[in-house]
Amino acid sequence: MSWAVTGTGAVASVGRNPGELFANLCAGVSGVGKLKGFDLSRHEAVFAYEVDDRPETGADVPRRATALLIDAIGQAARDAGLDERDLSGVPILIGTGLRELRSVELWQRDGIEFPPQDLHFGTALREACNADDTHTFSNACSAGLYALALATDLLEAGTAETVIVAGVDVLTETMYGLLERVQPVPPERVRPFDRNRAGVLMGEGAAAVVLTRTPAAGQKAHGVVRSVAVNCDAFHVTAPDPVGIAEAIREAQSRVGLKPKDIDLVMVHGTGTLLNDEAEAIALADAFGEDADKPLMTAIKSMTGHTSGASGLLNLVVTLNALAEGRVPPTVGLEDPVDEAAGFRLVTGEAARAPLAVAQLNAFGFGGVNAVAIVEAAR
Repeated sequence: MSWAVTGTGAVASVGRNPGELFANLCAGVSGVGKLKGFDLSRHEAVFAYEVDDRPETGADVPRRATALLIDAIGQAARDAGLDERDLSGVPILIGTGLRELRSVELWQRDGIEFPPQDLHFGTALREACNADDTHTFSNACSAGLYALALATDLLEAGTAETVIVAGVDVLTETMYGLLERVQPVPPERVRPFDRNRAGVLMGEGAAAVVLTRTPAAGQKAHGVVRSVAVNCDAFHVTAPDPVGIAEAIREAQSRVGLKPKDIDLVMVHGTGTLLNDEAEAIALADAFGEDADKPLMTAIKSMTGHTSGASGLLNLVVTLNALAEGRVPPTVGLEDPVDEAAGFRLVTGEAARAPLAVAQLNAFGFGGVNAVAIVEAAR
């Protein structure tokens, strides 16, 4: 089966809607900059990919994740012709890594009030758009695509005719500080698959798509989701397993009868970490075999940073634009690919133009939670 994407929405450091985001990514615009929301004296690393929506530098505010989420969902709903003020009866599935952890940090340290019920995105969504069927999933960096997988199950089972899938995460000092301490040198930018990469930097963002089982007559579709494969290899708490990743890739392709040679574009996970990039490259080479040099590949985290639970769906929104325009954003900062990726058609320098019909999206998280989606251009 396939499910039409009838609406999209996105907010990230390099764009506040899907069109702006895609245009900036194709132009190679990076959202990296010095931290604005934290006290820099507490950290050795000082760079991140933040959405610039705080009232002033150094003054963070609660509920930013919720605000970005509502923005992206509203965009997607309007785009699909839905009433963004009344989404009752429409399941909303949300993938996130840290939910409103930043708000809890501000409450605990600075005494900024934060009612416990506001930890749940459903509270704000009920107030903003009368949503009465919301569910949040925390599957680390693959959370958005895990939510997408469940949405396709709901549509295939006939449980729903329309589902909104969203993902969101913002910077938290807890996660930022953890990553800072496990990386040998504080990175200044994310450089996926580059031999001289220093590690990952967090980014902020939200993305949402509206999936429809049977589009109404005349209703536009940005593209179609053909399959989503998920697994949990439980190989290690943080280290990825190429075997588990390759299995997810093969399953996503086989679910719709595709071969590696049928894939025109791969939106890699590409975190820029020492272990993840090599593991993903090994898995791609294994799953694609002799066709590993055929699809174009790119990593938008080089410009958005790692947006965690939002990353898979940001990839989806960007992919739909790429399929529609036949244009692929470059991987910024990739100058000397690691040996494992040397044979890939990685887009570097400037955006690539090519006929595109089928794309694969990768998303992998801590604990071996792997998700891979197959998307086709609108017919």
